[in-house]
Amino acid sequence: MKYSIVVLSFLLVFGCQRAPEPAAEAAPEVQPAAEAAAEQMTLEALLAAQPEEVRARYAFRNPGETLEFFGIEPGMTVVEGLPGGGWYTKLLLPWLGAEGRLIGADYPMAIWPNFNFGTEEFIAKRSTWLTDWPAGAEEWRGESGASIEAVVMGSLPEKFHGTADVVFFPRVLHNLANYESQGGFLTMALADAFAVLKPGGTFGVVQHHARDDMSDEFADGSHGYLKKSFVIAVAEAAGFEFVAESDINANPKDQPTEEDIVWRLPPSFATSGDDEELRAKYAAVGESNRMTLKFRKPE
Repeated sequence: MKYSIVVLSFLLVFGCQRAPEPAAEAAPEVQPAAEAAAEQMTLEALLAAQPEEVRARYAFRNPGETLEFFGIEPGMTVVEGLPGGGWYTKLLLPWLGAEGRLIGADYPMAIWPNFNFGTEEFIAKRSTWLTDWPAGAEEWRGESGASIEAVVMGSLPEKFHGTADVVFFPRVLHNLANYESQGGFLTMALADAFAVLKPGGTFGVVQHHARDDMSDEFADGSHGYLKKSFVIAVAEAAGFEFVAESDINANPKDQPTEEDIVWRLPPSFATSGDDEELRAKYAAVGESNRMTLKFRKPE
């Protein structure tokens, strides 16, 4: 809401009050400080202000278009799946603003032993993630960033049920699908995503996209890729309604074979080793081909 301030001048001469002169032209409209600050920080300006190494990945991650597609706006409560080192977190915190709330959601503890890096030392360190990650993310908040909380998939406290406007899962589902048979990890993550959303809330997925002609064995998550039909099916089985899709994160240069893994591509270059020619080949492809899917929790 905006308010107009009109200044009336009264002249007093030798202690005698004169009739007020005609009101001056209305002064420029003035907004409350919080609202004015929010308007000044457009998403475009926020993205432009990021470090060069972050902006270098915009061509493949398209954060502005992605956040707009999922309807993520200042003041919302957003759940970010697998926030990790904070690539998206560092954008979401200032964009959601002081009235917003960001909830990081990590993988279940029981999934980590399935990874080749899931050593006892790694798992011990991960066991304190619920307190460690919010404490570290505080450094990214700035003076007017969103509040920060954390949950673990499969252990969502009841106090969070029905509180989120958007659940955002960027490149999260493949590991959950790959190890579903070891602990129902995909099922529990989708159940939590459904539970945490308000009725009518949005579930947004960005996921490495396997072509329809690829085998189901290739597209089971073990190579990093999933088929769009699979993602839609499991989301609908969890209670979501499929709303729309976008090609904003598509990369037709990514054409994997059945032997390829998504981590061959940047930023990982996991299979290049010291082979500079191979690394250059994958750098020319860029990051993976990704589906961008929007779902809705029924009201």
